[in-house]
Amino acid sequence: MRKKCKTEFTVFFAGGPIIPVATLSLFRFDGAFARLWVLGQMAAARLQMRGEGRALFWKLCGSGTGQGFTPKPNWGVWAILATWPDEASARDAVAFSPTFAEWRRKATESWTLFLAPTAARGAWDGENPFQPTTRSAGHGPIVALTRATLRPARAVQFWKRVPDISAVIGADPNVAFKIGIGEVPLLHQVTFSIWPDAASMVAFAREDGPHARAIQAVRAGDWFSEELYARFALLGTVGRWEGEDPLSHLITEKDAA
Repeated sequence: MRKKCKTEFTVFFAGGPIIPVATLSLFRFDGAFARLWVLGQMAAARLQMRGEGRALFWKLCGSGTGQGFTPKPNWGVWAILATWPDEASARDAVAFSPTFAEWRRKATESWTLFLAPTAARGAWDGENPFQPTTRSAGHGPIVALTRATLRPARAVQFWKRVPDISAVIGADPNVAFKIGIGEVPLLHQVTFSIWPDAASMVAFAREDGPHARAIQAVRAGDWFSEELYARFALLGTVGRWEGEDPLSHLITEKDAA
């Protein structure tokens, strides 16, 4: 008999299941043994995830240090990004799937975001795994994902610009959460950021500064061989990160509105 999962789930939007649903699960591993174990999972967990028939798309990723968007790896934080056919499947897989359950047991803490794609363009390994739903982003939190494969000849130029971008986004009071993850160090990078609303996200993207200038350089120099940009409505979270839910203040603000 399957045991009931005693985890907390915060619902941001009411309504029926959204198809598809993406999840970003972050895991923190402390100590040399746990970190060596998860490093080995980059190979071993692939076999388990291939057997998870409900997953439409999945990636096992490492993370960066500092603001999360740097070329220096953070050996303590790892991630599983996946898409599922519906919200019920996503919740069940995160709670009971062998890979997620085993990583949770080994981790000091973990946190998962449940996401409904609202816009996506580009490709990841030749496909777009985040097909938008008919639901609009509404007035709630907005999650932004950017993913790119760097051309090796352009990698040095790209990473030279990253410290300035990281500092700017780190100082922006509107950013509720941010992290940089990736499949292959230096060449495959993914940025995740959460904003209280679309207006604050757009204001940052359009502001003249290191981020805008980097985008212009990327376009002019053709630095990426593949790229994808996606936006999501935040359906909810489960777990804790740094001892709390980083988005609890957004829940309070939404309830007070």
